[in-house]
Amino acid sequence: MSFLEEFQANLESLPNIIQRKYAILRDLDKSLQVIQQQNEQRCGQELENFKRGVRSGAIMPDSSLAKYSDEALDEQKHAVRLADEKVALAVQVYDLVDSHIQQLDQQMKKFNEDLQRERDSNGATGSLPSNNDGTAKTGRSGSGRGGRKKTGLAAAAVASAAPAVPANPTSMDLDLPVDPNEPTYCLCNQVSYGDMVACDNPDCKIEWFHFGCVGVKEQPRGKWYCSDCAGLQKRRKGK
Repeated sequence: MSFLEEFQANLESLPNIIQRKYAILRDLDKSLQVIQQQNEQRCGQELENFKRGVRSGAIMPDSSLAKYSDEALDEQKHAVRLADEKVALAVQVYDLVDSHIQQLDQQMKKFNEDLQRERDSNGATGSLPSNNDGTAKTGRSGSGRGGRKKTGLAAAAVASAAPAVPANPTSMDLDLPVDPNEPTYCLCNQVSYGDMVACDNPDCKIEWFHFGCVGVKEQPRGKWYCSDCAGLQKRRKGK
């Protein structure tokens, strides 16, 4: 079982756990609202009674009676306890999600290190494996993207966690929260999304391009070069 399959198996129970905790949080919030309303009414009534007693002269302004009743104070303490429980429960949910994110980050780092060791041991150049016709195995977002900037599996994990993006969006249409550590690609200098095609020049500075940015509608057959590298190829042939 790959680490992504193992991570997905562990992730399947997360929504149910979060849903149960949110249900508890909702119940606590309802109880807190009831206590707060009761306490506001009680304190308001006691304050009015005290004012009437002062106006009638039955109570002196500096009297020991100038305080809320024990019942009102107990309600306030109860409200504070409920609020603390809500905060503690919210922290639990945050830590639970954060632990899964950290686990994925660690597994991705381990995978990248293993992949780099395999490349070093095989003397690989870092280019993508090709089919018999020379095309990259896939151009779908993340699933075959690798090379020098980002491993395909790491990109797949990022793509699966990201919101769905319309097919072949342009850089003008892309409006997603971007991780500052996420590598950028293409002429638009954006992160990976949608379908992408790799330049077959191993020395290409950009390497990966969005279909829409280079006018490609489907994965090219045979070798494909970006405009800069294609011009370089023509100049070399002309010499």
